[in-house]
Amino acid sequence: MSIILNKDTKVIVQGITGKTAMFHTKQMLEYGTKIVAGVTPGKAGQVVEGVPVFNTVQDAVEATGATASVVFVPPRFAADSIMEGVEAGLDLVVCITEHVPVEDMIKVRAYMAGKKTRLIGPNCPGILTVDEAKLGIIPGYIYKKGHVGVISRSGTLTYEASFQLSQAGLGQTTAVGIGGDPVKGTDFIDALKLFKDDDDTLALIMIGEIGGTAEEDAAKWIAENMPNKPVVGFIAGTQAPPGKRMGHAGAIIAGGKGTAADKIKALNAVGIPVAENVAQIGETMVKLLKEKGIYDKCHTC
Repeated sequence: MSIILNKDTKVIVQGITGKTAMFHTKQMLEYGTKIVAGVTPGKAGQVVEGVPVFNTVQDAVEATGATASVVFVPPRFAADSIMEGVEAGLDLVVCITEHVPVEDMIKVRAYMAGKKTRLIGPNCPGILTVDEAKLGIIPGYIYKKGHVGVISRSGTLTYEASFQLSQAGLGQTTAVGIGGDPVKGTDFIDALKLFKDDDDTLALIMIGEIGGTAEEDAAKWIAENMPNKPVVGFIAGTQAPPGKRMGHAGAIIAGGKGTAADKIKALNAVGIPVAENVAQIGETMVKLLKEKGIYDKCHTC
């Protein structure tokens, strides 16, 4: 099984004629993603990597039956692109674009209220279901099929954690990079709910960072709703000074909240071990799975 994305998902690339989008369209196709259309206003009739280009998402949906899109457009166009996908009735929109204004994302969230579309991002690496499909910029070659799910606010740490798992013989089901902006679509709890219901996912890695209270909220949700799936945590930013943004727009300690110590404490309080440094994420998962008696089920080589 998988969550959100699989080999049969028909995908549109919004902004496909841009240099970055063309590069990653090729990578996604090579991984097995079923990209059926691209969209760039005014470029209908062109073909990119064998993919037909349309002027609008609605045109692409009507012509191909696509149900998902991945957005590679400049920040000033990102909100409109997301809402165009929502208006066209897509099930999923993944927005890779960074530096999207917070005000724009507030408008997007309000527009999406009550609609069926799931948004991942913005400012995220995307989503990858191992050996099936990927949307975004996640490098597919580091993944191997298995039973560990990955959720992360950080793109780079998504890759690092997944690579460590693979090196340890622990394959993955799906990796979801939710992004580091303060206003986004899918959050930790949204992804946790999906992994909870996935029988193939036997354990999870949750990678957070300073800023906000999403990790603390997720810790409480896990304790109350998912006590039987082991979770390992990692929190980036333990050395970050208060009031200084570190990396992502949402990674800032303000008002005495959002410190790494607060998040680690919240996770530990509900029995979730937290890797002390980034190099120990994989070995922390190995240790936990052995303690829970399911290491052999998760070890795939």
